[in-house]
Amino acid sequence: MNDVNTPPATPADVLGFDPFDPEFLRDPYVRYREMSEHGPLFRTRAGLLIATTHELCTVLLRDPRFGRGSGPMRATGEPAQSFLWMDPPDHTRLRGLVSRAFTPRMLERLRPRIEAITTDLVSSLPKEADLVSGLAYPLPVMVISEMLGVPPEDHLRFRGWSESLARGLDPILTDDLAAESGRAAQEFRDYFRELIAIRRERPGDDLLSALTQVSELTEGELLATCVLLLVAGHETTVNLIANGVLNLTRHGLLKHAAEHPKQVVEEVLRYDPPVQLTARQALQDMELGGVPVPAGTRVMALIGAANRDPAVFSDPDRFDVTRDPGRHLAFGLGIHFCLGATLARMEGEIALSALATAAPDLDLAEPEPPYKGNLVLRGLARLHVRLRR
Repeated sequence: MNDVNTPPATPADVLGFDPFDPEFLRDPYVRYREMSEHGPLFRTRAGLLIATTHELCTVLLRDPRFGRGSGPMRATGEPAQSFLWMDPPDHTRLRGLVSRAFTPRMLERLRPRIEAITTDLVSSLPKEADLVSGLAYPLPVMVISEMLGVPPEDHLRFRGWSESLARGLDPILTDDLAAESGRAAQEFRDYFRELIAIRRERPGDDLLSALTQVSELTEGELLATCVLLLVAGHETTVNLIANGVLNLTRHGLLKHAAEHPKQVVEEVLRYDPPVQLTARQALQDMELGGVPVPAGTRVMALIGAANRDPAVFSDPDRFDVTRDPGRHLAFGLGIHFCLGATLARMEGEIALSALATAAPDLDLAEPEPPYKGNLVLRGLARLHVRLRR
């Protein structure tokens, strides 16, 4: 029995850092570095194990003895039916049904449309603009919505729902945030339930229409998959684009994005990844970094720390768009490697290149733009800039 005089564990006790501290939100990598100095596997005061090195995070993400177990989406009050939170064989079955739409060959066909959307958005930006609402958010939302067959008039209504669900991914939630995430998930499901009924009667040339014809999908799996594709299909890319513009502008390197967009995007993904961490659960008794990990133990892979591991990346805290950052873990590894990685890279490359070409002398109107209070997904709440065309 717990001592009634013992204060409840704080977020810092559980995670090893305070995710609500403004200084942490501004630069979490200082704290990550301090944690890694205690060893490759950091144990918090509350007992959570956190892998801070590239080597141990790679093991967590690749070793089949670590699985997803139950996911945080269970806070919505329904089973976590999205394949993001599943282990084989269910994960293999569901991911396989969706992955055909995300092959590099299929996605390359979208390039002209992505370029056209980007050109329209960039040309519509005023001289002083918020690049989150003006470019980083609408671009990936329009692309994934068109892929799914979501009507254009519904694109902007998703923002509040999506932001609430993104917060629901965090390992620590207040009761209010958990309830808000649950409501957003229900509203998303209700929306897609209606759209699925329409597509079954009048199918189109889109991914949602194709998914409605797959008899192996249950109704719950279909709804969860639609929500996952829409949220995961844009939330990380919003952060990739905004984080990219911020870091490129701060370091005076935006012009480089017009000439070498692929190289720039990879360094942004390494240096300031949109997804900061993920968790796995030991499916059997084992060891990790010489530490016993009993079956059922959840271990966190701190991707933001692994991507700055000096054993893998020279001078890791330097933003260097000329480096080869090919071993970064921004999209994960193993069977849960991000299904939309190719699409996110393409959107990031096109957006940053177009902006650098149209406004190479862009500067920040707000030197310290605010970050959203998310932990798993790191991104800016806004990014006010001045465009000098």
